[in-house]
Amino acid sequence: MKHFPAGIALTALFTAMLFFPKAVFNGASEGLLLWFQIIVPTLFPFLVITNLLMSSGGLRFIADVFGKPFRCLFRVSQNGAFAVLSGFLCGYPMGAKVTADLLRKKLITKEEAQYLLSFCNNTSPIFIINYIVWKTFGQKDLLFPTLSILILTPALLSFIFRRFYLRGQKYFTEPSRDPGSQKSSFRFSDLDACLNDSFEAIVKVGGYIIIFSVLLSLLSILPIRKDLFLMTAPALEMTNGILLLKERIHNLFLCYPAVLALTSFGGLCAAAQTQCMLDGTGLPFLPYIIEKLAAALAASLLAILYLLFLYPS
Repeated sequence: MKHFPAGIALTALFTAMLFFPKAVFNGASEGLLLWFQIIVPTLFPFLVITNLLMSSGGLRFIADVFGKPFRCLFRVSQNGAFAVLSGFLCGYPMGAKVTADLLRKKLITKEEAQYLLSFCNNTSPIFIINYIVWKTFGQKDLLFPTLSILILTPALLSFIFRRFYLRGQKYFTEPSRDPGSQKSSFRFSDLDACLNDSFEAIVKVGGYIIIFSVLLSLLSILPIRKDLFLMTAPALEMTNGILLLKERIHNLFLCYPAVLALTSFGGLCAAAQTQCMLDGTGLPFLPYIIEKLAAALAASLLAILYLLFLYPS
């Protein structure tokens, strides 16, 4: 009986797909194009290079360079600094993947992994600049405030979240490891393994994007109220959801906070990708969702304050 609600929902989805094949085709096409044209070029190279860094001595070099400043600012270990860097620069779901990989390799503790996951899985600055500022709003005066809000919000929330995970410690410490267990040489077999892992991850991400794009397409043809549709549909998939908000909400004072809230949360598609990356780590998923919702609320409030007091009228 515990599988009954899921079975009913999947049966209803299957029936809807049979009755509305055009919507399914359009949604799948949009999702595939989004994955091929945007996600693969921007995410796949980072998947490969982060895997290579963790399988060679590159991780230790980055930890030595960024370990101290990030340790002082975020209270993370030296290896945890790599997750902070990846999570803020590379986009969803790289923060979650790097955190999970570090935990699997026993380079960070489970408590630090939970803390890193609370604020290090974010939208990349490249996506923010190109897609949100230039393509969606087309206003160059929104560049600095948008970047500032979406980057500073998780960084500032980390000061609150760390209190739940540090448990009286001043800093997170790395697990004890054999000094000789960290490889420093490079072999092409390592590249082959990294490519296989990266291809698997990017295909999974693409699958989730296509599925949620189909759901969004099916939802758009249902006879539901406009306000209810705008409250539910954009949350399915972030990229299409941002365009949907911009198309349906013409008031900047309503659209801009909504877009920043959605971007900060990442949408249900990014959440599903994140859970996929955490598979086998034992990291709880519900706290991550709560923390991302808190970030979405904070980002929307900061966006409203900016529009009220700093936006040039």
